[in-house]
Order: sequence, then C-alpha cells, then structure tokens
Amino acid sequence: MAKVYDCIDDALARFIGTQHIFFVATAPLDPAGHVNLSPKGLDSFRVIDPNTVAYLDLTGSGIETLSHLRENGRITIMFCALEGAPKILRLYGRGEAIEPGDWRFDHLLRLFPQFPGVRSIVVVSLDRIADSCGYGVPRYRYQGERSQLLDWACRKGPLGLARYRAEHNATSVEGLPGLKAPDRR
Repeated sequence: MAKVYDCIDDALARFIGTQHIFFVATAPLDPAGHVNLSPKGLDSFRVIDPNTVAYLDLTGSGIETLSHLRENGRITIMFCALEGAPKILRLYGRGEAIEPGDWRFDHLLRLFPQFPGVRSIVVVSLDRIADSCGYGVPRYRYQGERSQLLDWACRKGPLGLARYRAEHNATSVEGLPGLKAPDRR
C-alpha cells in the first residue's frame, strides 16, 4: 500500500510526467486562516533533481499560495492518477516563490514552455515523498487543456497583467503580503 521514498526516483518522475493535473496545498500560521488548495495544469511542473521540484505560478484570481509560502514555506503537492493504475503521490516540503528580478528566475523559466501570465516559479525542497493506493479515486479520461487562462493573459497583455496583479495579488484573503517584487514583465 503506502510507501515513503528517500527521493524522486525514475519511476516516480515518469509517473509525475504523465499526470495532467496536480494540486497544491498551503496554509497560514494563524489557526483561523484558510487552508488553500489549488488545482494546476498545463505543462507547468518539473522535477529539478531527486529532492527538488518546481512549477510555474501563472497569474490568477488569488495569491494565497505565494503569501503562505512567504509566511512559513510549508507546501504539499499531490498528484492523483485519474487514468491507468490507481496511485496518489504527495510531495511535502518547503517552498519559495522565485519572482521576476530574482537572479534565478530566468534560468528556471527556461525549463518550461513559454506561457503568458507567469508571475513566479515555485521551487520546493522536498522533505517527505509518499504514495498511497488511490483505490477510491474515480477514473477520468483526459480530453485536453483548457485555454481560458492563457487566452485571458494574452488579452490583458503585460501592462494589463501588471495592473491586475497590483489590484488582485497584493495580499491574501488573510491580509498576508502577496508578490514581493514590482512587476517587471
């Protein structure tokens, strides 16, 4: 059934590479704060090394994940097989949002396809990697990516995205700070 791994081996990397969706969970330190759980898609996830992963953070309606990471760094990423053999994989660790202007940003950005609306790259140093059976998870068939988020970002353009981020991504729902750096894109 469940197994804990020392690192992401080749078999886990292959499993991760075949998944079309993953989920990111974070929470503030305040016990009255909200746990945030966000689904992610597109070709936006990379295994950097056996104990480090990264994903593209695209402009969206909230800034909870980045705010929580800035406050305490805790993050869990979950992959759930919806096709093929049942499996759930959870990656636990400490995350950091690398924003434009950080010397690491452009190097990391080259690892991903070009998408409009990238506001940061979340890098996670893993401290626990565990799977479980996934026997209770239904099967779904992948039919393709949705284009709305990318279309929206293209319509906004760089200046519109900067305005949107300033208005909607300045703080989390708990009032924690959002993006650190001024928008340079």
